Amino acid sequence: MSYSKISDLKTLIRADSSDKIGHGHVRRDLVLATKIKNVSFASVRMQGDIFSEINYPKTELKTLEISELIRLINDENFELVVLDHYGIDYDAQKAISEQTKAKILSFDDDYRRHYCDILLNVNLFAKPKMYENLIPKTAEVWCGQNFLLVRDEFYAEKKIKRAKIYDFFIGFGGTDILNISGKIAEILLAKSAKIALITTSANANLAKLKILADKNENLSLFINSNQIAKLMNESKSLIIQSSSFVNEAMVLGANFTAVKTADNQTEIYKWLKSNGFKTYKSDEILQVLKYF
Repeated sequence: MSYSKISDLKTLIRADSSDKIGHGHVRRDLVLATKIKNVSFASVRMQGDIFSEINYPKTELKTLEISELIRLINDENFELVVLDHYGIDYDAQKAISEQTKAKILSFDDDYRRHYCDILLNVNLFAKPKMYENLIPKTAEVWCGQNFLLVRDEFYAEKKIKRAKIYDFFIGFGGTDILNISGKIAEILLAKSAKIALITTSANANLAKLKILADKNENLSLFINSNQIAKLMNESKSLIIQSSSFVNEAMVLGANFTAVKTADNQTEIYKWLKSNGFKTYKSDEILQVLKYF
């Protein structure tokens, strides 16, 4: 089974991004979009979003109301609606199903209840059996290696042997609300480590990171980079958020430490820990690195 089953369906992807909720949902949806021939996006505009990076037909929703989304689905006759949004719960999904002709594909990261035709969990920890009482009996569960949403550049980079330029790669998403990147970088710079730190222009702490990079020649700051796979491959070790970064690191076969920064990363945190990977909570990693 693979994404080919939905590739010919007229599809609407509903997801948001901002400097507060991050960019991860939209970024993984952009990977999914490459597998669908006729795809559009719908988002509510928010501060620090990456709506401008969506190079597909797109609609700016005025509200978070499900009624507005339902009107769009019916007006455009979408055959499939992809919901990658924690705010669209079971009842909202059921309303979409009952008031449109579209099938529903729901993303899930932490074993929530969904009313859908297809349940998609792109995390390595995902277990289909966990959804037996969480989705309709007729729904399909998609998870495992065939459904990882990792950009092609990571598979290509896996085949390339590069010199290790950096001691550490630091990646905590596009916004890094907790400013973990900067705190980790300061500790490692004190140990004379050479660092590649990636972030985006939506990071509220970007000015602080720039000052830190200006003061330390061992810190290379990459903003809105499109060479993340290459930078990972050029690094001896990765310190990354427990998110899609983990799938990317696994594809590369990289040495990594994962850090849990949000509640929706609890399941992947537990899976990594139980399988012997280095993983810590955000309040632990700084103490661990001080004695690294």
